Amino acid sequence: MTARPEPRALLRQHGLRCTPGRLHVLAVLSASERHLSTAETCAQLALTGEVVHPTTVYRALETLTAVGLTHAVHAPGAVRYGASGEPHHHTVCQRCGDVAAVASRHLTAAAGKIEALTGLRPDSSGSLLVYGRCAECSG
Repeated sequence: MTARPEPRALLRQHGLRCTPGRLHVLAVLSASERHLSTAETCAQLALTGEVVHPTTVYRALETLTAVGLTHAVHAPGAVRYGASGEPHHHTVCQRCGDVAAVASRHLTAAAGKIEALTGLRPDSSGSLLVYGRCAECSG
């Protein structure tokens, strides 16, 4: 994934106030290599020494998703959030709910073939969801 602007600049670009909760949540998601649930985001914040109430984290995630700074992936169990940036698709483990990003460039041909066969196009986010079992759950 490519480098993203600093969280404060991103919030301002999208017309949002730079509240501590939004700044911290966006920083955690931007630094994470995984998509995180609300609870996992709270846990990551706690590891950095930031104590943010779960309701504040949830509201920040909803606001950031509404303006396109983050995106939500509905997996088994909790919804998981990732920082939006380089276009990518998602794999979702049907057993543990883990979500992984796959750069769009790696699936361009597959996405084109799916559209040719079915007429189905990726949604406005450009993301395809591929469900299966991750290496840990299938082994």
